[in-house]
Amino acid sequence: MKSLTRNSIPFGLAILFCLAITGCESNFRDVQKMGFSEFSPSGDADGINLKYTDSGRITANLVSPKMLDYATVQYPFTEFPQGMHLTLYDKNGKETYIDARYAVSHKATNLIDLQDHVKISNQNGEMLETEQLYYDQKNEWFFTEKKFKFTSPKGVSYGEGIDFSKDFKKVNSQKISGEVQSSE
Repeated sequence: MKSLTRNSIPFGLAILFCLAITGCESNFRDVQKMGFSEFSPSGDADGINLKYTDSGRITANLVSPKMLDYATVQYPFTEFPQGMHLTLYDKNGKETYIDARYAVSHKATNLIDLQDHVKISNQNGEMLETEQLYYDQKNEWFFTEKKFKFTSPKGVSYGEGIDFSKDFKKVNSQKISGEVQSSE
């Protein structure tokens, strides 16, 4: 019986040691997680249709199936994880349409980051398509460094990097990778 007790003690100590190690590892993982900043939205809305006004005049209409508002984080933003459609109105009532499958609006900078099949068009038949586009709300200015396709009544052009006003009256393209193809 003495030999059984002697063999049991090291075996029992080995089991306790293994339990202590796994217990410490679990706590260590919890401590590691404390270093990461996890946050959740302070607001969550489904099926939104927001109208923005200035002096009684509608300046924009935002429609999205889902909106998450992170107003309480250090750098507040609003996320549209299921995409959005935005209609901008100028002072003469002309409309500019913007569609994206994903968007983030940064409150501190007034920039909207539009991503994934971004299309912007107007009533004059002009349309720009790209994978990412930024909109500076304060200056009403769009820009991207990504490849784009620009379609107008004059034809189609392709390029990489462009910035322009919301009415397409001022356009600065960086690289045109091909000639304008007439649509006639």
